[in-house]
Amino acid sequence: MPYILLIFIGYIIFTIDKKQKNFPVPTVLLVLGIGLSFIPFFTSLEVTKYMIYHIFLPPLLFSSAYRLPAKGYKENAGIISFLATIGIMLTVALLGATIFALSEPFVSLSFVGALMIASILTPTDPVSVTSILKNSTGNEKMADVVEGESLINDGTSIVIFTVLAGMLTQGKSFGIFSFLGEFLFVSLGGALLGILFGWLVSKAVHFTHIREYQVMLSIVLAFGVFNLAEMFRLSGVLATVFAGIMLSFEFGRSIKEDDLRDKLDGFWNIIELTVLALIFLLIGIQSAQHLVFGAWGFAIIIFLLSLIIRLFIIFGTTQLFPHWRNKINWRESIMLTWSGLKGTMSVYLILNLQSKGAGQVDMILSLGFAAVLISLIVQSLGVYPLSKKIMKQ
Repeated sequence: MPYILLIFIGYIIFTIDKKQKNFPVPTVLLVLGIGLSFIPFFTSLEVTKYMIYHIFLPPLLFSSAYRLPAKGYKENAGIISFLATIGIMLTVALLGATIFALSEPFVSLSFVGALMIASILTPTDPVSVTSILKNSTGNEKMADVVEGESLINDGTSIVIFTVLAGMLTQGKSFGIFSFLGEFLFVSLGGALLGILFGWLVSKAVHFTHIREYQVMLSIVLAFGVFNLAEMFRLSGVLATVFAGIMLSFEFGRSIKEDDLRDKLDGFWNIIELTVLALIFLLIGIQSAQHLVFGAWGFAIIIFLLSLIIRLFIIFGTTQLFPHWRNKINWRESIMLTWSGLKGTMSVYLILNLQSKGAGQVDMILSLGFAAVLISLIVQSLGVYPLSKKIMKQ
C-alpha cells in the first residue's frame, strides 16, 4: 500500500508539471520524500542497492537509450565517449585529491575515502534536465551530449567505484594495469553484448506484427541483457544502454515503423514516470537518516568543487581539440557542467558502500547523500534561469 501511495503522489506532481513550464519534478519529489520520512506510515520503506540496480535502473537506462537520437549520438560520439570514460577518471582523481587536501579542518578522511566520495559524485543523471534544456535554449546538441554522457558514464563509474571500495573496505592494492584490464573487459564486454542483442531484437520484431508482443520483446531485451551481462561479470548498465542505442539505430536505418515507436513510447513513458516517482521519493525517505551530521559546510564545499572541476575538464578538453572547439563554446561548457546533476546511480553507489560497512564509511555516506541532495535541488532549480541567461545571444 505505501508504494501505491508513492506512485499516486508522483502522479500528482507530474500532473502539476504538465501545467507549469520547467517545473523541477525530481527536486519536488525528493523534498517530499524527506518530509514523508517523518510520517510513521512510511518509515518502514527503504530503497536497497538491489532495488535500484536490478529493478529501477534497467528500464530507466533502456527508455532513455532507445530514444536517444541516432544522428545526435553519431555527431557527438567523440565528446560523449571522452567525457564518459577518460573525463570521469580525471574527475575522480582531481576531485578526490582536492577533497582530501581540504578535508582536515572539517573531517578526518583518508585519501582513498576522498576518492570514494569523488567516485560517488561523478555519474550524472539529467532526468528532466534535457527537456528543460531543449525548451529553454532550443539547443538539442547540448541535450544529446548530456544524455549520452550520463548513459555511458554510469558503467564507467561502477568500475572505478568497485576498485576504490575494495581498497577502502578490504585493503586491496591498486594496480594501474589490472584496473585498465578490468575496465576494458567489463566495459567493452558489456557494450558488445548490448550491441549484439540490440541488433538481434531489431530483427526479431519482424516475426510478429502484433505491437503488444513487440513491446513485450523490448521488456525482455531491457532486463534480459542487463542480467545476462551481470552473470558474466560484464557491465549490465552498458549492455542495456548499447542495446537500446542499437535498437534506435536499427529503427532509424531499416525499420520505418512509426506505429511501433508510438507503442514503445507509450509503454516506456509510463514505466519511466512510475520509476522516477518511486525512486526520488524513496531517495528522500532513505537519505533523511544520514542528513543529521556536523559537516554540512564541507558537503557544500564538495558540491562546489565538483562543479568547478567538471567545468575545468569540459572546457579544457573541448578547447584542446579544434574539432570539439568548434562544437562546444564556453557558454555551452557552462551549461554542460551545470546539467550534470547527481541522482540515481550516485545513490546506488552510496547504498552499495553502506552494505559493505567499515571504518570511515558513515562519514562518506553522509557527505555523499548531502552532496547529491544539494546537486539535485540547486542544479535542477537553476537549469532554466541559467540557460536563459547564459545562452541568450
